[in-house]
Amino acid sequence: MEQISSIASDLFDIGCVKFGQFKLKSGLMSPIYIDLRLLVTYPAVLRKVAQAMGAKITAAGIAFDRLAAIPYAGLPIGVAVALETGLPLIYPRKEAKEYGTAKLIEGEFHSGEVALLVDDLITKGTAKIESLKPMTDAGLHVKDVLVLIDREQGGARELAAYGVSLHAVLTLSQILDELASVGKLTGATRDEILAWIRAN
Repeated sequence: MEQISSIASDLFDIGCVKFGQFKLKSGLMSPIYIDLRLLVTYPAVLRKVAQAMGAKITAAGIAFDRLAAIPYAGLPIGVAVALETGLPLIYPRKEAKEYGTAKLIEGEFHSGEVALLVDDLITKGTAKIESLKPMTDAGLHVKDVLVLIDREQGGARELAAYGVSLHAVLTLSQILDELASVGKLTGATRDEILAWIRAN
């Protein structure tokens, strides 16, 4: 739990957690924005994230053959987890190349294998569901999704409707509680954001 608290604080310190008004991919206007693309600039924090995600895989007893990271924010996290755990990694492309092999999935895999989908965070689950199609079309099975942060806005329910389980290292509530406990966020702001999460 200490490592999880440390990660929450680190994410704020390096600017991954921002407060204000931000438009999300889902179209919602949010009082908090999580930008985990910044992790690539802070390898020490990225390593902590990879260690925590590797520990989550073990603790949850997730059975799979390969990690599958979602570009773009999930890809460096997936690479870090692969390096930390020694597990093989593939990734679905956002678009097929118009040259070379024109593959939709990069990396080696075999039809019938189980892939653990890895991404930075989840809000409504839209990006995860979009990533399932090229993988299932290629004969891969996805039963679980692993993210660093669950924004607690319906992503787990949406995935469950597709028979996929969500595993998160941190929830947005845990991050807010930790930042409030160390004085990096006022209790009032935390409560306002938590109320917004519950309403959306």
